[in-house]
Amino acid sequence: MSVKSRGGTVELGMRNVIPRKWALLLCLGSFCAGMFFTNWMWSMPEHQETARTSDEVEQMRLNSEGCNMNLVVKPHANHSQVDVSNTERVIKNPGNSNTIDSTPRRRYLMVIGINTAFSSRKRRDSVRETWMPQADRRKKMEEKGIIIRFVIGHSSTSGGILDKAIEAEEKLHGDFLRLDHVEGYLELSGKTKTYFSTAVALWDAEFYVKVDDDVHVNLATLGLTLARHRMKPWVYIGCMKSGPVLAQKGVRYYEPEYWKFGEVGNKYFRHATGQLYAISNDLATYISKNRDVLHKFANEDVSLGSWFIGLDVDHIDDRRLCCGTPPDCEWKAQAGNICVASFDWRCSGICRSVERMMEVHRRCGEDENALWSSTF
Repeated sequence: MSVKSRGGTVELGMRNVIPRKWALLLCLGSFCAGMFFTNWMWSMPEHQETARTSDEVEQMRLNSEGCNMNLVVKPHANHSQVDVSNTERVIKNPGNSNTIDSTPRRRYLMVIGINTAFSSRKRRDSVRETWMPQADRRKKMEEKGIIIRFVIGHSSTSGGILDKAIEAEEKLHGDFLRLDHVEGYLELSGKTKTYFSTAVALWDAEFYVKVDDDVHVNLATLGLTLARHRMKPWVYIGCMKSGPVLAQKGVRYYEPEYWKFGEVGNKYFRHATGQLYAISNDLATYISKNRDVLHKFANEDVSLGSWFIGLDVDHIDDRRLCCGTPPDCEWKAQAGNICVASFDWRCSGICRSVERMMEVHRRCGEDENALWSSTF
């Protein structure tokens, strides 16, 4: 075929021209392929997201099975990660975590924390051999509404020989409450805050008690004493005192911030002596929620008392919580006025408690069936 033009003749090769029907089919095929590829690309992320969410839901379902478990929801990326705990784990910043109880919490009468140190193994054993029930008897006591644990943090070298010794002792007796706290004499005020914050997160009790490991305690008498105040929401029970603020550096109980209490020679406000005291649930919860802003003085018992200044707290001064060792507590027991706690003021505890705890228990201890027969 040839076409004439003004410049001459142009030849068109028919073999290089694609038939019209094939061109139409080729365009239609390309369009369909493009639509399929586009839909596939957009559907893949949606499918992957759905699969991930389903896996998480299934994991949450599996983790939530069981008894007495707390579900702690922690923000993580764009979704929530669920951790499950049914043991006495240390809870960091319990006032800031979102804790969901899968079952109603058991209500106890009191949680007793026995303050102890790494070097006090013999003291702890003397307590275990006298007024602190062991093994099955401790479980029976918990059924009556009383939790009791030795309270200790960790060493400055976490995981060192001191911590391993406590872990071995814990495996043997199972009577420790470990805190997220570095042990140290000058850190007792911080330890007190951490103890109450941790205890109130773990156990729902009407009262939380702190006692030193060189003090003798009659548990049934303590329970009956606290039960009389259970209708008071903001209650602080102990042997109230108001000693001098010591401004002389280097002496025992020296207060570096003595100037905050006025002129040199002034006395502290009324507060419970640190050997044994109890606070109600509302006060323990208050400490937990405000732990980051509660000031710590040098002396732990002063710090606790300062946290309640300005609050409408009922201070209960009960001298049965600070009896002397025999013959004092023995005479009172013979007169029918059994002491809650006994120690020597001059030692801030029982002098030579390892050697004398059994004697105090024998002479001043309540009847061995008193705890099991008492109704709180």
